[in-house]
Amino acid sequence: MKCSKVMTRLLGLAFCWGVVVTRWSMAGERLTPERLWDFARIGEAAVSPDGTQVAYVVTRYDLQENSGRSALVLQEIPRTADGHDASTYAVGFRTPLWSTSSRVLLTEVQGLHSICWLNHVTGPKLLYIAPTEGEDGQPQAWMLDPDGGSSPQQLTQVEQGIANLKASPAGNAIAFTIDIKLDKTVNEIYPDLPKADARLIDGLLYRHWDQWHDYAYTHVHVALIDAQGEVSDPIDLMPNMRADCPLPPFGGREQFAFSPDGRELAMTLKLVNNPAESTDTGVYLVSVDGGPLKHITPGMPGYDMEPTYSPDGRFIAFHSMARGGFESDRNRIMLYDRANETLREITRGLDQTTHHATWSPDSRTVYFDSETRGTVQVYAIDVETNELRQLSTGRFDLSLLAAIPGTKWLLVRQQNMLRPVELALIDAAAEKPLEPWTLTDVNGELVAELELPQIEQRYFTAVDGKRIHCWVILPPDYEEGSGRQWPMLTYCQGGPQAQIGQWFSYRWNFHMMAAHGYVVLAVNRRGLPGFGRQWNDAISRDWGGKAMQDILAATDGMMADPHIDRSRVAAIGASFGGYTVYWLMGNADKRFCAMVAHCGVFNLESMYGSTEELFFVNWDLGGPYWKDDSVLRDYQRFSPHRFVGNWETPLLVIHGEKDFRVPVTQAMEAFTAAQVQGVPSRFLYFPNEGHWVLSPQNSVLWGRVFFEWLDRYCQPPGEQP
Repeated sequence: MKCSKVMTRLLGLAFCWGVVVTRWSMAGERLTPERLWDFARIGEAAVSPDGTQVAYVVTRYDLQENSGRSALVLQEIPRTADGHDASTYAVGFRTPLWSTSSRVLLTEVQGLHSICWLNHVTGPKLLYIAPTEGEDGQPQAWMLDPDGGSSPQQLTQVEQGIANLKASPAGNAIAFTIDIKLDKTVNEIYPDLPKADARLIDGLLYRHWDQWHDYAYTHVHVALIDAQGEVSDPIDLMPNMRADCPLPPFGGREQFAFSPDGRELAMTLKLVNNPAESTDTGVYLVSVDGGPLKHITPGMPGYDMEPTYSPDGRFIAFHSMARGGFESDRNRIMLYDRANETLREITRGLDQTTHHATWSPDSRTVYFDSETRGTVQVYAIDVETNELRQLSTGRFDLSLLAAIPGTKWLLVRQQNMLRPVELALIDAAAEKPLEPWTLTDVNGELVAELELPQIEQRYFTAVDGKRIHCWVILPPDYEEGSGRQWPMLTYCQGGPQAQIGQWFSYRWNFHMMAAHGYVVLAVNRRGLPGFGRQWNDAISRDWGGKAMQDILAATDGMMADPHIDRSRVAAIGASFGGYTVYWLMGNADKRFCAMVAHCGVFNLESMYGSTEELFFVNWDLGGPYWKDDSVLRDYQRFSPHRFVGNWETPLLVIHGEKDFRVPVTQAMEAFTAAQVQGVPSRFLYFPNEGHWVLSPQNSVLWGRVFFEWLDRYCQPPGEQP
């Protein structure tokens, strides 16, 4: 859409409005940090073998108890859309709502996860992991008849518990992970010093994200299950290996898979001598009986992950990054032909990254989701021809879960900025991209009670003439032509390579910020996926360069809007967004009235010496600051601590002690710099949180302090919510 010349002249800086403006002003409550925890959260979902039902986990939280409990729900999947009344819509999504029958199989369970279906000889059964009874109950595998009539049956009795449960397609085995202790503590090395409290560290990656190395390694195990549900002793498929599957810290059971005949597993492993400096993971094959591993990705230095077998057993598809050391490289889809042991890429030429590769039941198509200009959409690619089709559309982030047997449907997780995840269906046979059909509605009543913000997309012009995509979230009572001016928050994204899509966050929640009375400008600056690889890669070794100019250009463009009060604009962000805030503190020329930096990078040199995944800083910063003069100059040009002499803007610093990716000393250094210079500042410190704030009450505290700080400097008296 071309910009109006009249509008461009009126505002002084070029920007365009999105084609569609989402406006759902409904009388009711506003979303608050406390109300945010009333939302139920849909977790894992698994489709029954015959494609008629989906089982999924719903977790609800008790703020006073500071914890959550889960239910296991079983819901019917419609076979076709024939005869369905599409006049009922999901509030906040505005997509057709499919009300099918559902029933609760389990309720009030803590630690319920890893649900899957077992095609057992006695009929389809649901499997899941939950703790045994008692205070010291360990997570074990359980089997449940979805038709009822019997209590859940405990399958495993592993002393230390299990995780990451999967069922064999053959119906006669299960796989799961057990943490196997292989390293010695100092007390075991020196048994005469039982009260010594120390660690001996001989290599890097001794701590990772929010966990210290616990002397154990996560190993995949397989156990047979008979007609009575009795499980054999598990076989360790990685005996004595000082390696983990899944890969910590975020890997799950998607990193290993059974072959269709149940005789083999494919696993993701990182078998390198320098794990802190390498992204070289590989896909390995192993018999379910154990034995030697077969490496099918030699000579591929980047991430190779998430193997999945085609239903006919011919291929293994997996995601692969070509460039070693770059954790945000383009994710390709590779196919391994099991018969002739060859590899080929089926996404060659696609200028997008891929996620959640999923086979069609007939093995002819691979489906995936991908960031697409501020959204996440679902695609299909033909295995033989590599022909690509976009299947979905709409202002959503869609995450692919499964292709449903016997139907044309794909099961996805659907979310946008207005409401959290629900399950939905995508028509894989449609001639053109369609919006999803919403299947679940666990939060429909709550959303209907809220006044909803308005969402627009706008484009601003960068200093080099490129267009910058932005989401703009407006308060529920925002009105054009009212004469009222609004305070604004410039949201600075983290990553640094992570698109601002249509996601619903439980802290950086744009719906909640707009409901509090702020216009939110969310800038898809340089370095973010969804806008081509050149745009995505432009952030590396240029942290304080064009990406910062993109944010300032978009902020200036939005501040030229007469509805924005230029004196009440704040900058906020976390992780790389926190780095951005610290950078803007010294380089934004008094544009902002307040700042909030959560877990931000402040001093690039000390960050290099204290972070854990060195491959990240080696790629994005060019290596250690002592590598050569050009790298040192970049550290000096781009490190926020070099510009603290310019600091004047009130600053709220937030950080967790257990954040090992961006260590808490970064926050301490920034807070000290502000305090010594007399800059109004506050430090919100969480001793038991990491890079994210996950505890319910800590999250509410985060929201309260966040808004108290912004309201103090950005809301004039009488207008504070």
